[in-house]
Amino acid sequence: MENPLTAAAVRAKLAQMSAQLDPVRLLSEMRTAQQRLVASADRLSTSDSAVTEPALDQFLSSLRTAWNDGEIRPTAKPRPKQKRERRRPDPLAEVTHERRSWFEEEPWQTSRELLARLQSEYPEKYPDLLLRTLQRRVTWGKEKAHEMVFGTTSPGTAFRAMTG
Repeated sequence: MENPLTAAAVRAKLAQMSAQLDPVRLLSEMRTAQQRLVASADRLSTSDSAVTEPALDQFLSSLRTAWNDGEIRPTAKPRPKQKRERRRPDPLAEVTHERRSWFEEEPWQTSRELLARLQSEYPEKYPDLLLRTLQRRVTWGKEKAHEMVFGTTSPGTAFRAMTG
């Protein structure tokens, strides 16, 4: 509207449209449309007549306390819960260096073989139930494979060595 190249008729039309804008009414219409979409998607009603537009005074009075309810949009989804952290100490922490040295001596060993060796070295301390935990802890296999193939332990370094 402030551009001098805009025609006077266009400016007058824009001024008229601007005077008729009502953000509260627009928000009410948006929420009503959202409710209709949700009802249609969920097949809660068979016609649009089930969702009625709230009166303007009812809508305005609800704005005073809407912030107490948190997210008030009918399409809002609950936020996913954060992942829980470890709640008990790692049962294999005290033998990590020993397990790594066994693996470096014989890198073809599986996690099951490493657990069997732990059980023979420390009887009744490491039950078979720790196999999955041990499998998650043994990440050296990937590093050793890169070292054997590319002569380095870092996958990024191996890629740089291959590409020059």
